[in-house]
Amino acid sequence: MIPAINYWAVILATLSTMVVGSIWYTPKVFGNYWMKKSGVTPSGKASDAFGPILTTVLVSFVSAWVLAGAAYISWKFYEGGFLWATIATAIVLWAGFTAARFITHDAFDKRPSGLTLLNIAHELVTFVVMAVIIGVWPPA
Repeated sequence: MIPAINYWAVILATLSTMVVGSIWYTPKVFGNYWMKKSGVTPSGKASDAFGPILTTVLVSFVSAWVLAGAAYISWKFYEGGFLWATIATAIVLWAGFTAARFITHDAFDKRPSGLTLLNIAHELVTFVVMAVIIGVWPPA
């Protein structure tokens, strides 16, 4: 079985990650804490953000695409509503892959636990927002 994927939903979910990240890491929300704990000093040049933003868009597309495909498979297997299948799938994928890998790598990198918690919480919010977008716009 090839999962049916609504690519418009995947594109919107991809773009939503930029919105969530822009809000989450703004200095007035968690940006100052993140910069302090991660040792990031902004250069003030917008061009320095181009590479990381491009990388984020590409990786976010892959994440949204995988989420959409996995959600479709879950939905077909468990039945029920597509929205709830997508949200449940997002949380399971986040816990099993994203959060688990962040925690492991950050432990070996000796990053502050507060930074790890901040980043995995950001990823949870990002995945849930993507899930809502994909879940309310199921494939045809």
